[in-house]
Amino acid sequence: MAAPTILVVEDDANQRELYRQELEDEGYSVVMASDGKQAVEIVNSQHIDLVVLDINMPVMDGIEALGRMLSRNNRLPVIIHTAYAHYKDNFMTWVAEHYVIKSSDLTELKEKIAEVLRSRGVL
Repeated sequence: MAAPTILVVEDDANQRELYRQELEDEGYSVVMASDGKQAVEIVNSQHIDLVVLDINMPVMDGIEALGRMLSRNNRLPVIIHTAYAHYKDNFMTWVAEHYVIKSSDLTELKEKIAEVLRSRGVL
């Protein structure tokens, strides 16, 4: 069985690299995007099993990207991963599988990823 492919959408290059290393160590294949526009293009052109999505980004923010990705594939699981709790009040974020506040400890994020992939039969 092929490794699940996770798209990490994060504008901070250092955080992207940290997520890539941590998720590859968990056995996932990782694809990276630095903004929402790039993420939408990737989702439209590649098979992605799950998206880890930041909200506050240049070019296209995560909320707009979320809407565009889900309009293309409404079964695509998305975990919002942001430093800002107040986006939970935006009804558009409610369609995400989980909402995880950023932390230097990625344990919660990795647990949510595994939980979603197991529930979808990908793990």
